[in-house]
Amino acid sequence: MNLMKSLLASTVLLIAVPEIAQAEILVGFVTGLSGPVSSIGIPNGKGIAAGQAYVGEVGGEKLRIIQLDDGSDPTASARNARKLVEQEKVDILIGTSGAPQTLAMATAAIEMKVPMIAVSPIAPVPPGDGGPWVVQTPQPTPLLVQGIVDHMKAHGLKTVAFIGFSDAFGDLMYASLEQSAKVADIKVIANERYARSDSSVTAQVLRALAARPDAIMLGGTGTPGALPVIGLSERGYKGPLYGNHGLISADFLRLAGKAANGIICPTGPVTAAEQLPASNPIQKVALEFRSAFEKANGEAPTDSFSSYSFDGWLVFVDAAKRAMATGAKPGTPEFRTALREALFTTKDVVGTQGIYTYTPADRHGVDARARIMVQIEDGKYKLLP
Repeated sequence: MNLMKSLLASTVLLIAVPEIAQAEILVGFVTGLSGPVSSIGIPNGKGIAAGQAYVGEVGGEKLRIIQLDDGSDPTASARNARKLVEQEKVDILIGTSGAPQTLAMATAAIEMKVPMIAVSPIAPVPPGDGGPWVVQTPQPTPLLVQGIVDHMKAHGLKTVAFIGFSDAFGDLMYASLEQSAKVADIKVIANERYARSDSSVTAQVLRALAARPDAIMLGGTGTPGALPVIGLSERGYKGPLYGNHGLISADFLRLAGKAANGIICPTGPVTAAEQLPASNPIQKVALEFRSAFEKANGEAPTDSFSSYSFDGWLVFVDAAKRAMATGAKPGTPEFRTALREALFTTKDVVGTQGIYTYTPADRHGVDARARIMVQIEDGKYKLLP
């Protein structure tokens, strides 16, 4: 009889275990680990790993990442998003590297009614049926470019030439430059473009120089962003050279070498965290990010891209806490909706790049506190006043 009771108790215990086992919140993460955007995608992947090392569970629920490589291909970005949602049943999407890729992924997320945190800039965000589904961690391009134009105006520059990518990112940069420059009475006198996969930009550089601008602004990112910098240096250009946040990376510095000296870039506070005043709340999180990055990856971060995915993780964690409080269960449409509603009521989440407050009318969530100006000096970033 005692044996029968023991067996019965064991059976009940075995049946009960799955019911009390810790559930998971699934995060579908897409990035470009190969292809022309991999110099951004690889750091993005390391940043999300740092985020998981920093916060690994919410309300007793483990946070699990399912990661896919889109090979820098927008078609694959959208396909991966659908696979993660339809086959893996993820609760939220985060990704990807590159503006065209992220736009494709966001379009798929909106169609499937799944919340998404974009870690590359996209504008405009596709409209969603029944409201927005996508927020992004990168600063809005106009906010960053305004810092460049303000610096130009303060130094009496009247004309500028643009050399940038012939894709959505280049379009974003150029449109923002044109808009801000017009207000500042600065003329954009050249608009030169090149593909990320190009091996030479000699023709574009020569045409930009022929316009005789007071300054040149760069609209490229990562390793391909070094091409015009090298080309301008080889042709003896000594004028002001303005970059963008996409040039804040070790790969860019390595390829551009001494030609990068003097470039002025708008970027997020994490780039010069040690140089920020201690009263800035971003400094603490930025330094903690570096520790989490080293814990997860065995090395220190040398770029700005990884911090965007780390901030995406912080935004997700904050939203997940509030979504869990509604009683909705991970893996259900109700939880996805709760996550989406939580994302768009995010308030004052301190990250490495800014302080995030999202609303349905503001999917960027940051203000001027998300921008600093730095100058490259021998492979380091000097904070400008």
